[in-house]
Amino acid sequence: MSKVLARIREIGIFHRKNVLIKTAVSVVIISLLASGIVFATYSDDVNKSLADNLIRLHVVANSDSEEDQALKRDVRDIILEYMKDKLKDSKDIEQTKYIINESMPEIEKLAVQEIQRQGKDYKVEVMLGSYPFPTKLYGDIALPAGYYEALRVVIGKGEGANWWCVLFPPLCFVDATHGTVPESVKEELKNVLTEEEYSMVISADADDDIPVKIKFKIVEFFQDSRIKVSGLFDRIIRSIL
Repeated sequence: MSKVLARIREIGIFHRKNVLIKTAVSVVIISLLASGIVFATYSDDVNKSLADNLIRLHVVANSDSEEDQALKRDVRDIILEYMKDKLKDSKDIEQTKYIINESMPEIEKLAVQEIQRQGKDYKVEVMLGSYPFPTKLYGDIALPAGYYEALRVVIGKGEGANWWCVLFPPLCFVDATHGTVPESVKEELKNVLTEEEYSMVISADADDDIPVKIKFKIVEFFQDSRIKVSGLFDRIIRSIL
């Protein structure tokens, strides 16, 4: 009888331990899911705010051949020279969008003229829309991966490596090759972003600011994952069609 009672107690203890383990695992899973939702929401909010306050330029080459890549850079330079003059007095994103929309026919014309001057007959597509971008450094400013509004110029088949910068605020028109962006441009960036967002993009590479680096990595991870999943779905749909 005592053996039976002892066995019952063992079973009861095992059952309670099993319940406790399952409960603990469930709590951990739920906590991780909740944290993931919070981080994903935070990432989307930051990306949306950045996308609502920045306009990028995206030039896509016909192919990765040396000739086509050189042509892309020449077209880029012509567009930058033209837009630098057009946007020199623009002070807000809505005015910049208006100027870009008004300028698209001329941008296409200038791009086609340069392409034809170099003996090519590639078509050119000029669009203003929302497009995926990887993480990008501009001197000491870093923008996390995500979807951003951009003036997109596609040369020919658009199958080559692309080039991008920021039209508003005007990071396209400064020399960031020496590792810094002028204070005047940073001030413009500061005026269109929240304090947290500005701190994130200006300090993402600062080793002594761990909280900012973590926030940047959260946005980068979730937005990069979103871009990859979206790209996978696009490929699946194209293969079906």
